[in-house]
Amino acid sequence: MSAIDKAKKLLESGHTIAVVGKSVSVFDGRGIKDLFSLKKEELAGAAVADKIVGRAAALLLADGGVAQVYAQTLSEGGKKVLEDAGIKVAFGVLTKEIVNRAGDGPCPMEVLSRGVESGERMREKIAAWFQERALEKGRD
Repeated sequence: MSAIDKAKKLLESGHTIAVVGKSVSVFDGRGIKDLFSLKKEELAGAAVADKIVGRAAALLLADGGVAQVYAQTLSEGGKKVLEDAGIKVAFGVLTKEIVNRAGDGPCPMEVLSRGVESGERMREKIAAWFQERALEKGRD
């Protein structure tokens, strides 16, 4: 079984993201946090299957040097990032952009990724976004 087939099988078993590379990692969280937590060394040359890949996730995956990506749902912007990086990509559904959890607008990460061209810059913007959210929760 190929690495991408193994990752897809893990995804289909109920995980939200599966990384098959030097080791195998699976995650069950929502949003980009699990992918954001991975180091480049964990992604380098890996096959990744993810429930949802938007442009921000694609920038992180490309920056990490993944070899292949399968997304159950992939945004057009994410597809372009992956293809431009020479990453083999497959998907179940291709959509214009990823929508937010309420379904009434774009995903915050899609908005955050607009105009960003590097995974390193995307990582900085996501870190700042998480930090803002933590501060907001602390004020509640």
